[in-house]
Amino acid sequence: MFIGATAALLVAMALTLIRAFAGPTLFDRVLAANSFGTKTVLLIGVLGFLTDRPEFLDIALLYALVNFIGTIAVLKFFRYRNLGLSNTEAADREEID
Repeated sequence: MFIGATAALLVAMALTLIRAFAGPTLFDRVLAANSFGTKTVLLIGVLGFLTDRPEFLDIALLYALVNFIGTIAVLKFFRYRNLGLSNTEAADREEID
């Protein structure tokens, strides 16, 4: 049963990669990357269960956090073209330049 779940996850990940490369907009690609990361977390959890290695769950949780923060960072970068400054600081710098 879990081997079938692993196979289904791999098929879903392949379909997500197709959407990531064929996505017409940036947001489609970011959503596909986030979805691929979520499926990777599930795959790590299933593989940890199949191999009887509970420490894989810790790795999966860490990867989920990195995936979430990375998605937010990419979206912020493409919206504001800056990661470090707030909106008001960026506007102040544009006025000075």
